[in-house]
Amino acid sequence: MELDDAARHGFGRMGFGCKHYRRRCRIRAPCCNDVFHCRHCHNESTKDGHELDRHAVESVICLVCDTEQPVAQVCYNCGVCMGEYFCRECKFFDDDVDREHFHCKDCGICRVGGKDNFFHCQKCGSCYSVSLRDKHCCIENSMKNNCPICYEYLFDSLRETSVLRCGHTMHLQCFHEMLKHDKFSCPICSMPIFDMDKFLRALDAEIEANMVHIDYMGKVSFHQPSTLTLTL
Repeated sequence: MELDDAARHGFGRMGFGCKHYRRRCRIRAPCCNDVFHCRHCHNESTKDGHELDRHAVESVICLVCDTEQPVAQVCYNCGVCMGEYFCRECKFFDDDVDREHFHCKDCGICRVGGKDNFFHCQKCGSCYSVSLRDKHCCIENSMKNNCPICYEYLFDSLRETSVLRCGHTMHLQCFHEMLKHDKFSCPICSMPIFDMDKFLRALDAEIEANMVHIDYMGKVSFHQPSTLTLTL
């Protein structure tokens, strides 16, 4: 039985793709003419380290009917939607719309997380959470640098980033790893990553709570140490 237009359009949704994206097409890389599931798959496989320019992609291959064609959201041969989210400018496809993709014209690329949850900081040169609007220290093109911990380029990284009090940025995961190793200053400018006054007050309270005290029977006892919560 033939599928109607709606059934063809939605056929195979979330059933194809790679570890980076769920999509029903592959892309042909114009730089080396090879076929990959996405630009990240391309960049991870190249031996010479060259990277794919997402905007330069001109053709895609439908994973349902294997038809190669110019970039478009719907396969002209079988009618399947190759990505529920589709950005013509970025040549980007993704079936996982729960990621809330949006295209930022100022960044020139697609982001995830919902357009209403982010704003573009013109000086820093990237999208930041609305919670940081007028509440962060701006550094020109701060995001267009490598993470100071793992050295991955931050601007188009798939991993979540953190903005420090000084305005420098790093991956959130790298930030947490840095704290585990008792590093409490920015690895770029050495500024403390949290309010030292608040930290010292919290530390004083922790020390006082754990001091030895003598109860009314003269028995020496210790309080169990508690977790020191830092407000960054």
